Amino acid sequence: MRDAARLAMRTGAASCIVAAVLVGLKLWAVAETGALSIAASLADSAIDLMVSLGAMTAIIYAQRPADEDHAFGHSSAEDIAALAQAVFIAVSALVIAAAAVMRLLADAPPPLADERQGIAVMTISILMTLALVWWQGHVARRTGNRVIAADRLHYLGDLVPNIGAIVALVAAGPLGLPQIDSVVALAAAVMMLIGAAGIGRGAFDALMDRQADPEVLEGIATLAAAWPGVRGFHDLKSRTAGSRIFINLHLELDGDLSLREAHDIGAGLKRTILLAYPQTDVIIHKDVAEESR
Repeated sequence: MRDAARLAMRTGAASCIVAAVLVGLKLWAVAETGALSIAASLADSAIDLMVSLGAMTAIIYAQRPADEDHAFGHSSAEDIAALAQAVFIAVSALVIAAAAVMRLLADAPPPLADERQGIAVMTISILMTLALVWWQGHVARRTGNRVIAADRLHYLGDLVPNIGAIVALVAAGPLGLPQIDSVVALAAAVMMLIGAAGIGRGAFDALMDRQADPEVLEGIATLAAAWPGVRGFHDLKSRTAGSRIFINLHLELDGDLSLREAHDIGAGLKRTILLAYPQTDVIIHKDVAEESR
């Protein structure tokens, strides 16, 4: 788990650095071109920077060990951060959509300038975002960290508006169609809203103690059913908090087993579950099987 925590923190730092660089580049590009599609991408990157900083703080806080006030640790901080991300993304999307509609309804949309410089900046932005998204996906799969998964989702969503901004700049220059800029910005806003809904739903479900992924539960059930000495099991319950999954499981054992033998069976199964699902926190109870009573 320590390796996973370090990996998550490094990924959070990488997100902050990439977002800061992109904000600087896009500020310059907006000043040079006046393109609303780049402004939409700039707003998205600015929010990326803000939420990535918040996510980094949440990741660090979530690694704090359990204490008297938080017996199950602090991993729910990841869900709170993810929910905040969803709100910020949704608000920015609405602002961008409103600006795009106003430009579309205007009698004469403002002309764009220096399209080549804008295209160069957006190309750099796409390449940096692709590299970051690939790395975040790798880390999210290894650690199950919900904040990194949410961070990856909205960086992935950045790719389409970035590509759209290039299309808008090309259309506004050689093709003389400045309205495309507003259309691309509006489409980007819609994508941001859809992404925010997905992030928010996942975080809300975790905060409401929704059960773990059915595939995880099925895998744990398969391990328990096949474990030597286990006559059966019941009350397999779970809840999620950030990247952690809390599991409660009742094993049915032979009533004639010694306490040490029963303990060894439970401890062995627990170690196997943790190896298969490192993001879990497992509590196993031992009950006497019906035929042993």
